[in-house]
Amino acid sequence: MSFGGFLALAAGAPQHHWLGMDESARHAVGLARMPELNAPFQAVSVLGSPSGLIPLILLASFVLWRFRRRWALAFPVVMVGTGVLQFLSKWVIDRPRPNLTAWGFPSGHVLSLVVFFGVVGYLLSGARISRTWQWLGCGIGAGALLTVAFSRLYLDVHWLTDVLGGFALGLAYLLAVLWLAELSRTRKV
Repeated sequence: MSFGGFLALAAGAPQHHWLGMDESARHAVGLARMPELNAPFQAVSVLGSPSGLIPLILLASFVLWRFRRRWALAFPVVMVGTGVLQFLSKWVIDRPRPNLTAWGFPSGHVLSLVVFFGVVGYLLSGARISRTWQWLGCGIGAGALLTVAFSRLYLDVHWLTDVLGGFALGLAYLLAVLWLAELSRTRKV
């Protein structure tokens, strides 16, 4: 379903045929813009860029090395796959951003963070820690993801459908990765 949603968004993305949703969202977010919020939203948006993701991936792999070595090695590979998927989808669809720079659809920041925090949430759910820590970790990840998604709209570098496309494609890829991980785990047992 997630991949189907991505395909539906991608089909309408080049022509902006989503019943004015992109323009309406751009206008609504524009009403909330204040100069003092620009720097914080630019800072939080770095989380989804390579300069933010690479340290996060390295930190996660370092922590995982002690507890789940297979994931410590697989996690960077999964994230490289996310980058390849992002590049291919942006290249194929080639939709301009609201500021008219190239390759807006889907939002790579959102796609990457859906996969990153999705894998982290999956690993937390199977960790031998209290439910409180599991929920706290997942909540922080979800909050960071939603904040970065909004920052992409606030900074006027993506349309709403770009962000939704990033969510949909990221979720489809995440679910495929987790399905393969579970398949591999059950075959070992």
